[in-house]
Amino acid sequence: MELDAEAFERIVVDELDQLPDDMVDGLENVVFVVEDRPEDGSLDLLGLYDGTALTDRDRYGFGEMPDRIILYREPLLAICDDEETLRDEIHVTLVHEIAHFYGIDDERLHELGWA
Repeated sequence: MELDAEAFERIVVDELDQLPDDMVDGLENVVFVVEDRPEDGSLDLLGLYDGTALTDRDRYGFGEMPDRIILYREPLLAICDDEETLRDEIHVTLVHEIAHFYGIDDERLHELGWA
């Protein structure tokens, strides 16, 4: 599937807007970023939480850099044949990475069906 960066980002924003309020209301000092690929250039990683989970921190201090939730455009496009599938994959990736912000690890995500 092919989609330019701007159209992809619009879908990400749409999918963020679809998430339940109680999931996103607690996201403090977090930015969402779209990048083409992970630093290693692979197509294996769909998203990444870059930060310190709530369960592992005391609190943010003044001037702390925000945590980042990164979605990788090219890997997501590579596994999707149409926009509906892409939206589903973006949704699952957002939930997965937001769960890491809240301290939910991959093992628990697998148990819950989000990994």
